[in-house]
Amino acid sequence: MNTVLLLTVVFFLAFLVIIGLGYALFGGPNILGRLRGAQSDNKPRAGWREYLSRSQSILKPLGEIVPRSPEEMSRQERRLVKAGIRRKDAPLLFNGVKLALIIVALAIFISTRLMWTNPLLYSALALFLGAAIPDLWLTYRGTSRNDRIQLALPNALDLTVVCIEAGMGLDQALMRIGQEMKRGFHELSDELHVLGLEVNAGRKRSDALRNLGNRTNNKDLKALVAVLIQTDRFGTSVAQALRTFSETLRTTRRLRAEEHAAKMGVKMIPPLVFFIFPAIFVVIIGPAAIGIVRDLFPVLGGK
Repeated sequence: MNTVLLLTVVFFLAFLVIIGLGYALFGGPNILGRLRGAQSDNKPRAGWREYLSRSQSILKPLGEIVPRSPEEMSRQERRLVKAGIRRKDAPLLFNGVKLALIIVALAIFISTRLMWTNPLLYSALALFLGAAIPDLWLTYRGTSRNDRIQLALPNALDLTVVCIEAGMGLDQALMRIGQEMKRGFHELSDELHVLGLEVNAGRKRSDALRNLGNRTNNKDLKALVAVLIQTDRFGTSVAQALRTFSETLRTTRRLRAEEHAAKMGVKMIPPLVFFIFPAIFVVIIGPAAIGIVRDLFPVLGGK
């Protein structure tokens, strides 16, 4: 009885959320007037940005329902910043997406009558899907963004050396590099733009550089930040330090490529064993096996 009551409450909540989301996306208090206006005036329909803004008005209250500690919210915010998402309400929206996925999964399981066969299993499956899919996406986005920043770093260092040797200061050089690399490497350009904003706002250059390394959590960029802070502290040549670091970084990049190439043989073993070798065995041994079954087995059976 308690299980049936719990499932009824969950289904009712899922129904309310789906109706509210549909109302926020496609409805409104003046829906008849908008429909008449759309029929009379051939105006373009609302774009995806409007639908996204409307969905945020639903996801943010859902995210506020989820209980989270300040430490966990701070950790979630750091992960979002690493993935390039800088919004004050980003953790709330992220938690709202999780809760919405859980409710949608529960609604699907209930509507397809899978929930009635094993309520505990499908409830746990809905919780797992709603919690795992956004986390996997966020991890993938942060890792891919980190890789693209690391790929763009040697070119940015070469351009920085050219700008500094041409007479520009370090701050102006970094801002110029961010503008020049906006099309090809917009991730690093975005980080350099944030660095320039912090310096222009009055923050010390060393603190702004440390924030740059902490935001991206990239080892090479943290090493570059340490080099720039040391040159600024001791007054050494920035161009010479960047040129030396750029050569070291390119050597490290080549060694990493050689390491990945050396690991390629080992990584190719599972696809060979599970996908290629069975097909080869079927092609080679298949005709012989058919001949054995057709000719040899009747002889052995005395026919």
